[in-house]
Amino acid sequence: MPAIRVSSADDAHFAAEAVAGGGIPIVEITMTVPGAMDVIAHLVKHHPKLVVGAGTVLDLETARHCADAGAHFLTAPGFDCDIVTFAAEHDIVSMPGALTPTEVVTAWRAGADFVKVFPAVQVGGDAYVRALCRSLPQVSVIASGGVNQQNAEAFILAGATAIGVGTQLIPTESIEKRQAKRIHELAVRFSKFVREARLRLPVRKEVTASASHISAVKCAKP
Repeated sequence: MPAIRVSSADDAHFAAEAVAGGGIPIVEITMTVPGAMDVIAHLVKHHPKLVVGAGTVLDLETARHCADAGAHFLTAPGFDCDIVTFAAEHDIVSMPGALTPTEVVTAWRAGADFVKVFPAVQVGGDAYVRALCRSLPQVSVIASGGVNQQNAEAFILAGATAIGVGTQLIPTESIEKRQAKRIHELAVRFSKFVREARLRLPVRKEVTASASHISAVKCAKP
């Protein structure tokens, strides 16, 4: 899941379109992007096949603005019960952040559709995620924070439903120089890592945080 954290709305539009052009039909626009709400609204309106979410959503008021803009999912580095409840009430997929087993379980019990383990690399990497997923197989975990080309596959093999990737997928230099082709190539590469890792997983009931699955979760909400 590409996290777009850039310094202008124009950069965000470019990044989103470049990622989608590389075959990843989902983007997270963080609230640190200037004019983030307008970016989300524009992408939702003009790119109907793109799943557009809001990142770094830290309070209920921001969550409401994101919903008004048409965000398909809400995510953050931490957990806020009010935001998860709001998302459920408004048919929006929620992906709160958590770190410890207690935090992960708390978020899951509150109704989170996915729980984002952040920062994953800094607290033990794929070994830590593996321990969490073995103990809590009922929780759909997204590994985020420090994910790169070298460890992306390992996180999926460890049990993560998906990975969150930032500048390793959307390099600052590529944004500044408008290198869409480079972002396309990175998108294809990361997609391949995830796809091949999933093929190596034991046969089980698989839940993937693909764009189609996020849409399905949204549609299934009462």
